[in-house]
Amino acid sequence: MLRRNKTKYKATFFGHFGAANFGNEATLIAMLRNIRRLIPSAELECITTWPMGVTRDYGLAAIPVSDVVVKQWSFSNPLAKLCRKAFVGVPSEIYRWLKATRSLRDTEFFIVVGTGLLTDAFRLGGWGPYSVFKWTVAAKLAKCKVCFVSVGAGPLERPIGRFLIKFSLSLADFCSFRDQATLEYMRSIGLRREADRVFPDLAFSLPSDVLPQARPPRNGHPIVGLGLMTFDGMYGVEKTTRGHYNAYLETLVDFVKWLLGHGYDIRLLIGDLSDEPTITAFKSLLKKQPIAAERVIAEPVTSTDNLLSQIAATDFVVATRFHNVLLSLLLNKPTISMSFHHKCSSLMSQMGLSDYCQDIQKLNGEKLVEQFCQLEKNAAILKQTIAAKAAEFRTALDEQYSLFLNVPCPTSAEPSRSAGRELASTMPGRERP
Repeated sequence: MLRRNKTKYKATFFGHFGAANFGNEATLIAMLRNIRRLIPSAELECITTWPMGVTRDYGLAAIPVSDVVVKQWSFSNPLAKLCRKAFVGVPSEIYRWLKATRSLRDTEFFIVVGTGLLTDAFRLGGWGPYSVFKWTVAAKLAKCKVCFVSVGAGPLERPIGRFLIKFSLSLADFCSFRDQATLEYMRSIGLRREADRVFPDLAFSLPSDVLPQARPPRNGHPIVGLGLMTFDGMYGVEKTTRGHYNAYLETLVDFVKWLLGHGYDIRLLIGDLSDEPTITAFKSLLKKQPIAAERVIAEPVTSTDNLLSQIAATDFVVATRFHNVLLSLLLNKPTISMSFHHKCSSLMSQMGLSDYCQDIQKLNGEKLVEQFCQLEKNAAILKQTIAAKAAEFRTALDEQYSLFLNVPCPTSAEPSRSAGRELASTMPGRERP
């Protein structure tokens, strides 16, 4: 299993990282920290949509998901477009395939790192199904062990998108989904892999030293974190329309007025830099209301650490983005989820918090107030439940790291000294030195 003529193991990650989606970054941080804990000598790199961001933030060598071989030209003539595809596009893509396979020739593990990567809701290229397919096939040609680890999926609306993802998963040596709903969704579109399992989202394995301590409320007022999300990110099997989105903002304006009137301060949260225009629009709506603007905190979020710190400064959270909800639960905050995708409702069900979840398409202001009142009333018990579930998920993820890395599952945060010996003796596809 040792790389030829070298003494380090190499793992290559694949995902949409470096682009200021703080939930995605949390999963990458969790994977990095845990692999370094279990295999301290591992050499790590990342195939990503934003390689410069990954290199800057994590010091990793990074490869673009799809690099530019020749300059893009725009043609209006259909014949010219066809000729360009035939004589430039196809040869360029063949070159990219060869280059991808060559770049993985010294890699032991090709790891698709969690997140909701398995969807064609945005596009087939980029970090969409075609790139997943291309890099997975390249990894198998390079004799890597292919691992899809706690991945999310859906929607896959186009037949080509479904085919590419199902074919990619069929090549996996290890595959796990982050919730039962995802597993059932993949089976509903024809995936048949009996060995696949469900493990929690990787962000639950963030090391304790990454998680900030709770901060006391300012001015003695309890603080409610309100996580807002841009419309463009609200993909799901059931489509969120502009009408749903506008109703969502109006409902939250009324909810904020109720909270302020009952002695709570508000902290506005985001999970991606693309949410910033929504924060601006929401603040404009609030300005039209007779409220004390100084009691609504809206500080910039610039990193996952920064987001965690802001969540730590709340007492309760009501959020939309999946990882805003997850990271709040990880920090033991009683949380309400406004669900736009099955991943959100599945997470709340996993945590035993289904009573504190609403479908964003049917968001009801009166019910939201009722849920919040119950959340506050039951906060002490809910914190015990949340903490117990988070510990259970961390243990399950330790088991998962052990399974796909083929190393002993450590009983503490101490690095495994026998990791290298186990890897050398158990991995297929390479000669043992």
